[in-house]
Amino acid sequence: MRIDLFEAQTRLPGLAQAALAGDDVIIADQDYPTVRLVPVPGIGGCRQPGTWSPLPLPEEDWDSPEFNREIAASLLGEKA
Repeated sequence: MRIDLFEAQTRLPGLAQAALAGDDVIIADQDYPTVRLVPVPGIGGCRQPGTWSPLPLPEEDWDSPEFNREIAASLLGEKA
């Protein structure tokens, strides 16, 4: 699909949907093709379940008062 620049300004949402659907959308300025709308790969769509599964689980005492004191001391430059 080839469309004039000024018409594209008012129809951009529809043109973006057409590009996402696989249409070849070319925007022309004074009959000279200047821009092609293409979908960005990997953007949009559903996230894949299990993406974070290889990450390690937190330690049992990650929120214990002792561990929190150690973190606070290290942030303040003190010895725990």
